[in-house]
Amino acid sequence: MGARDPEATRARIFEAAVAEFARHGIAGARIDRIASEAKANKQLIYAYFGNKAQLFTHVLEKKMLDLAASVPVDPDDIEAWIDRLLDHHSAHPEILRLLYWEGLEYGSSELPDEAERQEHYARKVATVEDGQRRGVITDAIPAPDLLLLLTALANWATVVPQMARILVGADSPDRERLRASIKEAARRLVAP
Repeated sequence: MGARDPEATRARIFEAAVAEFARHGIAGARIDRIASEAKANKQLIYAYFGNKAQLFTHVLEKKMLDLAASVPVDPDDIEAWIDRLLDHHSAHPEILRLLYWEGLEYGSSELPDEAERQEHYARKVATVEDGQRRGVITDAIPAPDLLLLLTALANWATVVPQMARILVGADSPDRERLRASIKEAARRLVAP
């Protein structure tokens, strides 16, 4: 196999952990399955990432940073932002699965990286507040609440695909109609 490549091993572990946590959550995930899938030993996982909870936190943090970089909030074009968010979550449903598992397992308890996450979201809220100050989106709803409502609109169908299928349908025209409805709801929600 040749010389050891620590970065390639870390990357394989990370990808295996994403899949394992998205599939089983924190409690149900198994380090031995991650090690097997990554073709790495368990000791390397602990050395690189710490315990299972630390690995989950690292995985979710990295995925959230990737999302923030790929799909920044755009108060000047909420519909396009919603489109990009829907596309991103369609291509990467594991992010919402990871967030959902986190919510199930931590509930309202403080998260291990909560301070960093608050800083991350404070920047997004500031972007929404800027749009409110400039009058391009409503200031009738506080910016943090507005951001939560908009992301809920964009995320819910991916979080509970069975409900989207039952209520909306599974065909492409049904999905496109839902997308148009989500964008229209977002547009109305932010209208000044």
